[in-house]
Amino acid sequence: MKSIAALQAAVTAAAPFDGEPSDAELDAIETEMPAILADVDLLDAQIMTIDRTPTELDHQRIRRARRRVLAARRDLANLTTAATDTAVSGGAA
Repeated sequence: MKSIAALQAAVTAAAPFDGEPSDAELDAIETEMPAILADVDLLDAQIMTIDRTPTELDHQRIRRARRRVLAARRDLANLTTAATDTAVSGGAA
């Protein structure tokens, strides 16, 4: 029978973890924040209509939120692609 304590020590001793995100992780979160907020707005619009019949205003609010989500994701994808292109540029064509 294997000892769990021995396996646990091997896993936790690998790297010191202080529980705080690194600067790179915080930068990534900040970059993705418009997309995250757009998703939250969409969820809010959808949650408001869970227990009642959606009105035309609710439909408009949800459509607007979906468009914001798509625009934020597009901008994030373009930003990521532009960063990748500048990092990879300079190769032979």
